[in-house]
Amino acid sequence: MPTYSYALAIDAPAPRVWQVLTEVERWPELTASMTSVRGLDGPRVAVGARFEVRQPRLRKAVWTVTRLDEGTAFVWESRAPGVVSSGAHLLEPDGGGTRLTLTLEQSGVLAWPIGLLAGGTVRRYLTLEAEGVRSRSEQPPARP
Repeated sequence: MPTYSYALAIDAPAPRVWQVLTEVERWPELTASMTSVRGLDGPRVAVGARFEVRQPRLRKAVWTVTRLDEGTAFVWESRAPGVVSSGAHLLEPDGGGTRLTLTLEQSGVLAWPIGLLAGGTVRRYLTLEAEGVRSRSEQPPARP
């Protein structure tokens, strides 16, 4: 099963990082790895919530939240013919800041062939996404 992971330290408290991380419809503002994210059941991250994600060089995908540990982690899953992708987003205390770990696991009969073809893109996208979350999290929150 191909697994990709990227972790980094963020100089911001976990509640701030969680706020940025769970505003998934705003992710295209943070990273060039996404062109659009649309909540099919509204914008809130909750178990069962579905999000349509469009990314350069990849097929449109619908991701469904399968696990939510409020304030620390969420996992979502996307299914396509021959492959199931599971994306985990984990926050851990790191001194006065937060450690963010993004992980993508793929399974199914086409997981390895897709990994050979798209593994570099997946690694690059995880890095771009984590760096985008860090950049936004380290900025002061916008005033309402």
